[in-house]
Amino acid sequence: MKYYKVRVFYEDTDHSGVVYHSNYLKFFERAREDYIGYQKLLDMWNIQNIGFAVYKANLSYHEGAEFGDVLEIRSTAAMEGDYRVNFHQEAWREGSRKPAVTADIQLVCLSRDKKLQVIPKLEKINL
Repeated sequence: MKYYKVRVFYEDTDHSGVVYHSNYLKFFERAREDYIGYQKLLDMWNIQNIGFAVYKANLSYHEGAEFGDVLEIRSTAAMEGDYRVNFHQEAWREGSRKPAVTADIQLVCLSRDKKLQVIPKLEKINL
């Protein structure tokens, strides 16, 4: 499991000060980038001409995070065949007994021309 912290800014919230639902996708995306590694993703794109795209996303909202919260994004990854990887991610508010949001996000590996590619062996991460 990998952990990533994200602060909730005012711009992330709706008029009531609660995180707007779609912004959790951004928080989870940042955590996945941190999980895999910025340089590894950059090398995949610039050298191998491949990258990841979201294939499927399933989110459940349990309690809203608010302006000023620091969320801990907890991520695990599991390969699902040669072309897909599934990330299970949770956004936790400090002191909470349950996650604010849970997500299962499935990624596929694609070439620049949008054709499925086998996910390369990624060093130093648990994929």
